[in-house]
Order: sequence, then C-alpha cells, then structure tokens
Amino acid sequence: MLPIGKGRSRAGLVLLAASLMAGTAPEALAQNFFGLFGSDKPSVSAQTVAYQLDITGLGGDDQALGAIRDVSTLYRLRLEPPQSGDELVRRAEADLPRIVDALWGSGYYAARASITIGGQSVMLERTLSASARAALDQLRGRALVPVAIVVEPGPLYRFGSVQVLEEHGQAPFSGDILPQRVVPVKAGEPARTSSVLNAAAELSDHFRDRGHPFVKVSRRVPIIDHRTQTVDLVLLVDPRARAGLGRTAVKGAQTVDPAVVRSFIYAQPGDPYSRRAVNDIRKSILRIEAIGGVRVREATALDAEGNLPLDVEITERLPRVVGGSVRYSTVDGPALKAYWAHRNLFGGAERLRFDADLFYFTGNQNWPGGSSRRGLNVDDIGGRLSMSFLKPALWGTRNDFLFDAYIQRELTNFYTSQLINVTTAIRHRFTDAFSMQIGLEGEIGRSVDPLRRVDYGLIGVPVSVTYDTTDRALDPTRGVRVTASITPYHGFGDAPDVFAVGKAQASAYYAIDDEARYILAGRIGLGSIVGGTLLDIPAARRFYSGGGGSVRGYDYKSLGPRDIFGNVIGGKSLLEASVEARIKVSETIGLVPFFDVGQAYASSYPDGSAPLRYAAGLGLRYYTAIGPIRFDVAVPLGRRPGERPYAIYVGIGQAF
Repeated sequence: MLPIGKGRSRAGLVLLAASLMAGTAPEALAQNFFGLFGSDKPSVSAQTVAYQLDITGLGGDDQALGAIRDVSTLYRLRLEPPQSGDELVRRAEADLPRIVDALWGSGYYAARASITIGGQSVMLERTLSASARAALDQLRGRALVPVAIVVEPGPLYRFGSVQVLEEHGQAPFSGDILPQRVVPVKAGEPARTSSVLNAAAELSDHFRDRGHPFVKVSRRVPIIDHRTQTVDLVLLVDPRARAGLGRTAVKGAQTVDPAVVRSFIYAQPGDPYSRRAVNDIRKSILRIEAIGGVRVREATALDAEGNLPLDVEITERLPRVVGGSVRYSTVDGPALKAYWAHRNLFGGAERLRFDADLFYFTGNQNWPGGSSRRGLNVDDIGGRLSMSFLKPALWGTRNDFLFDAYIQRELTNFYTSQLINVTTAIRHRFTDAFSMQIGLEGEIGRSVDPLRRVDYGLIGVPVSVTYDTTDRALDPTRGVRVTASITPYHGFGDAPDVFAVGKAQASAYYAIDDEARYILAGRIGLGSIVGGTLLDIPAARRFYSGGGGSVRGYDYKSLGPRDIFGNVIGGKSLLEASVEARIKVSETIGLVPFFDVGQAYASSYPDGSAPLRYAAGLGLRYYTAIGPIRFDVAVPLGRRPGERPYAIYVGIGQAF
C-alpha cells in the first residue's frame, strides 16, 4: 500500500490512469456482451467510474468474508458504479468502520483494514485528497479502477469462559432448569458475534418451551483479553413468569364460521404454554381447506389467571379450485386426472369435490374371458368418477360428516372390475394427530377374473383410526403415520354372506440432521380378509402386491397367489414393507435409494406359503413449493421369466 497525503501531486495518478488504459481496456472490451453470461464486473462507461473489487487477507475464512460482503457498500453496489471519483472514495470511507466491526464480530478483535483505490490507500485515520479524487474521474469510459479491501485480521480470538446466570440472583441455573447441552457456546470456540446471538436465541427458546413466554436475555457482557486472545462471555437471563395458554380469539374470518375454526383448536385455557403448543394451533387450523394462512399473535401481558391470551388471525382461500395432473409409468401406463372443488360451500368450510381419473390399460389379460390388446381399444379405458363432501365441525363440535360416492372401472392384467360405491361416515377428532371414524358403506358391482365372474352387492360398517404426527403431508421429514381399519360386510348375490376386511399401515420418518437433508423413511403394510373363499370374494376386494406405492419394479397387482395356469388371482392377506434414504444434494434436487418387499397370501394371515418378492431402485426428487416431483427407477430382484427388467414411475409427492 502506498499512502498519500493531501499535498501529494496529481502526476502519479495521471500515470496510473495511462497504465490502466493500456493494461485493462482490452479486458473491458472483452466483457460479457450485455452480461448474458452473468459477469461479476461492471461495464466500462463514459458516465461512471467503474471498478473491480477484491477482498484480500482472509485466507480461507468464508464466514468473515461473508460478513464483510454483507456490510460493504462497495461490494453490494459493485455493479452500480458511482458517477465520480469522489463518490467512489466516499463509499470506501463509509465501508471502513463497518468492515472493522464485521471483523470483530467474526472473532478478529485485533483486526485492521484499509481500502486501496488505484493503488492509493484509504484508512480510518486518513483519506484521499480532493485532487486525487478528481483524478479518478479521468478513468471514466477507459478502464476499471482496481479497488481492494485489504484485511490484516490478526489472531482469531476464542471464548475463554462462558457463563449463563440468572439476572436477579447473578447465580448459575441448576442443571434441571438449564442443562449444559442447551447452551450452544462452548469455551475454545471462535468468539463470533453470531455465536453469541445464536446462544441468546437458544436460551430464549429453551425457557419459552418451559412455559416462560416473556423470557429476556437481558444483557451480554463480553470481556476481551488481548493478552490471552480470549473473550469471556456472561449471558444474563430473566425467565420472568411461567404462564399457561389463555383464551383464543379468532379474527379475520370473512365467510368461514369462526366456530369451525375454534373446533380445530385443541389447546384449552390453562394448558402449559410452549412454542410447540402455539405452533400446533397454527398447524391444526391449516387443515381446514378453506383457510390459506394462519398467524398466531401472543398478547403482551398475562391475564388475571396468569395465562397468555392468543389472537388467531386467519386468511381465507379462494373458494373454488380446479386442477389436473398427468401420470405415467412403464408398468401402469398413462393416466389423466382432473378435479373441481368448492372449499366453503355454505360458509362452514364445507368442501365439495368432483374428480375424474382416466387411464389407458396397456397390459394383456391372457386368460379365458380376458381381453388381449390389439391396437387402440375403448374397452381398455378405465377410470373413476367420484364425488366427495365434507362438513367439518358439526354444530361446532369436533365431529365431521363425510359422504363419498364413486363409479369405477378397473382393469389389471388379472381382472376387470366395474362397481358403484357410496359411503357416509362420522369422524371424531380427539386431537390434531388422532381421530376415529365409523360409517356405512354400500357397493354393487361385477368382477371378472380367471376364477369366475362375480355379480355382487355389499353392505359394510367401516371403522378406522388415524394417528399422524408428521410435519408435512407430501414430504414428511419427522414423525409417524398410522392408519388402521376393519370393515365387516354382509354380501348379496355371489359374494360371501359374511366376511371382514382389515388393513393397517404404519410409516415413520427420521431426520438425521437438523436441516432435514438426510432422512430415513420406513413403511410396513398388513391386510387380512376373514370369512368367505377366494372364489366368492370380488377380485377388487382381494389383496395384491406390486406396482407404484407397493413393491416397485413389478407390474401393478402382479404379486400374489396364482391359479394352475400361472394367473394371479389375489389373496386374503398381505405383507409389504419399504425403506428409503432421502438425501438432499441441493435445495431443489434429491436422491432416494430405496428397497421394497411384499407378497400376498391365500390364507387369512401372511403364513409364508409364498416367498417374499424384493425390489430395489434409485429415485430423483425435484423439490417445489407444493411438494417434490418424484422420478423412480426400480428393478425387481430375483426376476422371473415374463417379468419386466425395470419400471419407471413419475408423480408428485414421496412414495409414502
């Protein structure tokens, strides 16, 4: 660095200008044409003093480098060059104290910094003369002025001792109130301001989760010892009063009945306050499809009972929605789906929805009575037309009324099924995670498979339970999800007089790291039919394995008991399992190696009479705001003659 005083002549700067014009003009001319390739250098202009910025002296400390960039006007406005040399120097003068503060905050408490502009140094104690500033104007339109932030960081200071004291008593907290693991700052770590702020936030969160909504980390007293190059840190914490949850007021409802919103708030006045309790209120209300946003505001003071009142501010969604999707797999073929829904039909968040799901069957039914494909054929079109209605919070309670009806034509390699189904049910929500449902179901239909044709009618009483603690519907990272149901049926026509169908599925999700970039996911599914025989049970009611959402890599519903001709006829029980490792390699891209296993059995329980079938594969995920787009390639293990060597699946959301 060559410092200059106020009396230094202008000749050196003029010579510098000549050398810059000769040495850097070609580079300036070679800049990106219109910046199409994202150049980080400004264009040379006759109206501005363009400059090229470097930051030197930090070695590999990316944290300190980022801190300097965050506070530096020279860096932030590097693509918006000033109109004069004086303005460029003023940017540098304003940057210097901020840069020194940033270095202190990064743990360099003996740091020094200067800024060179065209080889001339600007420091805290001295700057450029007016003539030197004016000389920079001669570079307009000729060359980029070299500007460098030169850092002499000195030693990196570390925390010597770290204490957390109760503010009033000035004594440490006991281990049961504040375990040592809660304090994220440890002696010997770099003494960065960000670490102190993180420690204060962690302490605040800890005490809020223990019922102290107004906790205050009131004072931080760092003691810097330049001799030992250490910083002793004392954090003073005032927990203040412990509180419970107070009364909740619903605000912002325009067309949705507030009583419906209140039915989805499971916390009661007097329940312990915590951050999780407040977040659970927000999460449960968002399950109402008519609600698009929820904000929970905490009061600034406790009520007379020592509880914290809450204001729940909701934002309603547009009532009508229409959408569609396209699906394709090399096993199941192409499919189209369209839907229309009204999310607040009568003002009580009632949801009415119509769905049309069509697919084209690309397989072959190579059995007597089955259809073999010969070109395009309308008989190979299947699908489902459905209507569903949900009335939540009957009379302001936690009981919901559900009505579902659908017409379906299903084609697989081993059966064709046509049916009409109507179900009505009442669901009771005990908590946001746990609910039970009971209903009445009626179905008439016809199924044709290698065993026989079954014309039947069914009346059933479905009973189910759901337990779900996952954090996201389409892309869970933590929690468990369990569903179990049993439906006793009375049959008419060719169906058994009495039989029952039971199903259960459980999945679990575990994030290895705090950012949920590495997730282990597992699923197990069970099914059983008690009563009747395979000959009498409609083909669509039997259990099969294989395909997307089951054992990937195999044809849809291609695993299960077979007849003497090798045709899959389905079973009376099912066992399936899957494991996945969901790995985020970037914010938008993820890889998912997976392993699936499953089989259906002729008996009413998985008795091992047939070997389990296995598949493995690798998936690609593209993460979007609505959920991940899934692309899976699966390979059957121990492939048998006639089975495909691989299968490809594309969809939205994780496989389970």
